[in-house]
Amino acid sequence: MLATPIYIICSPSPQVGKTLIARAMSEFLLLKNGTALSFDVNLKEPSLLDYLPNITETADVIDTYGKMQLMDPLIIHDRVAKVIDLGFHAFDEFFRMCEEIGFMKETARCYVAPIILFIAGADRISFRGYEMLRRRIPAASLVTVHNEFVLRGELPEAMDGERVLRIPALPLFLKRYIDRLGFSFTGYLRNENDWSTELHQWIRRNYSMFRDLDSSVMLRKVYRSRGTDIDSLRCTRAT
Repeated sequence: MLATPIYIICSPSPQVGKTLIARAMSEFLLLKNGTALSFDVNLKEPSLLDYLPNITETADVIDTYGKMQLMDPLIIHDRVAKVIDLGFHAFDEFFRMCEEIGFMKETARCYVAPIILFIAGADRISFRGYEMLRRRIPAASLVTVHNEFVLRGELPEAMDGERVLRIPALPLFLKRYIDRLGFSFTGYLRNENDWSTELHQWIRRNYSMFRDLDSSVMLRKVYRSRGTDIDSLRCTRAT
């Protein structure tokens, strides 16, 4: 059975490009599948909600109600890929909550596949956050993202594993161009006829990486006993 993927874009550090990558991933999934659902867990603006209001819901992990509103839709096997833009302020609380409720085991039981996209950094906070995730998250579910616009040079050795997405740096004028609230990555691909432009190639390369990652996630095999298979039907929304 194909899994329902959840992409959690995160870092304990601010200003590392989380929302940019969440935007690009959300637009890719929308283009590929015709549908997607994104969650904006941010304090600052502009946020994912400003860029993609039609598929984005706001969420928080401040209180029990907010946590339930965020987590309940995530364990449903509805074949709608989901993206979480997790603000740095919510990083520790979100993963503490995941551990307390057994989120990774519950999603596996429900044919849902969470993938943690950790935006790498060279600061002490980033190293601490990455090591925490390595202890708590299965290796197959943890992907390092090297945003070369923010982290110049080589990826720190401790984060340079087998599962790495490398987002090439754009010139500053193009970075400002794609940061406009009205800009759409998919819209640019459709409207720009010159495939040789740097931005066109950048978007296509990123979409290709997302496609390969998404295919591997959806086809991931989940092994269960017969009794667990019966229980997992409770997690599946009728279609």
